Amino acid sequence: MVGVFTKHNHTGHADALTCEAQGLEALRSALHDAAVCDIRVPEVLSVTESEMEITAIASGPASRATLEMLGEGLAHMHKAAWSHYGWDRDNYIGLSVQPNRWSRNWGEFFVQDRLGYQVSLLREPSLRTLFGDILNNYGDALARWLTEHCAHPSLLHGDLWSGNALFDTRNPWLIDPAVYCGDREADIAMTEMFGGFGPAFYEAYDRVYPRSGVYRQKREIYNLYHYLNHLNLFGSGYLEECRRGFSELKSIAKSSS
Repeated sequence: MVGVFTKHNHTGHADALTCEAQGLEALRSALHDAAVCDIRVPEVLSVTESEMEITAIASGPASRATLEMLGEGLAHMHKAAWSHYGWDRDNYIGLSVQPNRWSRNWGEFFVQDRLGYQVSLLREPSLRTLFGDILNNYGDALARWLTEHCAHPSLLHGDLWSGNALFDTRNPWLIDPAVYCGDREADIAMTEMFGGFGPAFYEAYDRVYPRSGVYRQKREIYNLYHYLNHLNLFGSGYLEECRRGFSELKSIAKSSS
């Protein structure tokens, strides 16, 4: 008998679970279309504004084999090209709104709808001005560089830190997505924010779909979005990471101009 896990909505957003359910189904469909059988996604059994019932996962430590499954499977999913960047509805990244639209310009979308939106939420006026001025001065150059170094739109999990990848004895599972279509290296960048997934994951990913030569630079920019979100949600403990990210942003923009 399949176990059931009930997730309750404590976010304050009435459609949070509906968006999550849509994200889970999008991942399931994309993995199926890419013929990825090893990565599992919980089945959504029911969803309302207040709760969502999904398949329960008997999770435990990851093995080398399940980390390799995750890396290979994500690479195959990322290889599939979508027609546009973005998504057809706003959703959520953690407790924050993640605004979406469809776009053909990756760099513009990321600078405006990811970095720019998070900067607009900063509560401290001096920081909002400081980071906003950097985006105003260097955002166009960064956008051109990001677009130049993105091969095509891929479906992204969107919130792929280690807590959102679970492992049972045979397979990896993906949970709590914040899906949209973007540069596939944004997903891989986030896996490195809080300790990483281990060498087996990255080796397996790179065997199928090697990361680009500018991945290390892109990692700082893509994770800046998440550090800004953490700064807005949890406070100044993430300020230094944001400052470092904006310093890298300026460096990339200046060198590419």
